[in-house]
Amino acid sequence: MRIGLLTREYPPEVYGGAGVHVGFLVPRLRELIEVDVHAFGGPRADARAHVPAPGLEGANAALATLSVDLEMAAALGGVQLAHSHTWYANMAGHLAKLLHGTPHVVTAHSLEPRRPWKAEQLGGGYRVSSWVERTAYEAADAVIAVSEGMRADVLDCYPALDPARVHVVRNGIDAVAYRPVPETDALERHGIDPGRPIVTFVGRITRQKGVGHLVAAAHRFAPDAQVVLCAGAPDTPEIAEETQRAVARLAAARPGVFWIQQMLPAEEVRQVLSHSTVFVCPSVYEPLGIVNLEAMACGTAVVASDVGGIPEVVEHGETGLLVHYDEDDVETYRAGLADAVNEVLGDPVRAAAFGAAGRERAVRDFSWASVAERTVEVYRAALNGVS
Repeated sequence: MRIGLLTREYPPEVYGGAGVHVGFLVPRLRELIEVDVHAFGGPRADARAHVPAPGLEGANAALATLSVDLEMAAALGGVQLAHSHTWYANMAGHLAKLLHGTPHVVTAHSLEPRRPWKAEQLGGGYRVSSWVERTAYEAADAVIAVSEGMRADVLDCYPALDPARVHVVRNGIDAVAYRPVPETDALERHGIDPGRPIVTFVGRITRQKGVGHLVAAAHRFAPDAQVVLCAGAPDTPEIAEETQRAVARLAAARPGVFWIQQMLPAEEVRQVLSHSTVFVCPSVYEPLGIVNLEAMACGTAVVASDVGGIPEVVEHGETGLLVHYDEDDVETYRAGLADAVNEVLGDPVRAAAFGAAGRERAVRDFSWASVAERTVEVYRAALNGVS
């Protein structure tokens, strides 16, 4: 079997969970089948790169994206199946289906109707991205949801879809790449004291990730805890400015606030996670949350929102604590977030037990090899016309 995998992000140009997903999935798929990767951006040795059409480089991002999709679709004549990731590549897969008769499989990493704040970033392009997603999903031969929660969202947003075509294949984690490590040089280089409690966030600065809720809650964290924010790539200048002001207020109110604004290499993230007392995921929308798996694989306790697929990863009272998120009562949520973090900080033995259980669960239940095998099963069903 030869498939074309279509993605905006692909190593080394990765900034979000979808890029992490394809970066780990592709090598495992290539152990089973032939995979031609088509990605946005610069040249890679193991993927075909595509860039916006001349004259559209400075256009609305949605139009530039569609021009890349056209080029991708034209290049897919030799594959048996197209598999697209995120709306950025969905239209390429849909057009390949129409043009070449190629079955199209979509992986749902997030849904445009569940992310209305994207209009801040894309403007009218958000209406284009929403149209692309709906068109591709409703015509797809199969949709892969990364959690049961995500499957429910897909069917809620797109009721025209036959439920039999929506399959759950949860994200995975490379438990070798993410593991507890003793090194601390990366922390020390940023001024973080590995001997003191550390509360950590890793993620993009976007409404979805709830960074503002975390920074607000951090005013109530135990005073001896350090707060480490590995947070960059703001969606808009407005969000960047909001975050800058909020972190400045936090740093003025308490010591030990560290904001690392660049994307750290994996080996440094591994160090930060390994030596954190608790990792916090304050997302307001999260189909699964690979970052929680990364923290768990590094043996770190997790405090997270109870949204989307997170409860399928973080077991409340076993690998960490879940906090109920209510968009109509964010102050209660922020207070709950602070209380949960302080509960973990206040009981180092329990925090270590959460971390050990999280590592065990990540290794046992979330291997990329099983993700690849299950994904190929979906391909075979789509090729055979079976839902």
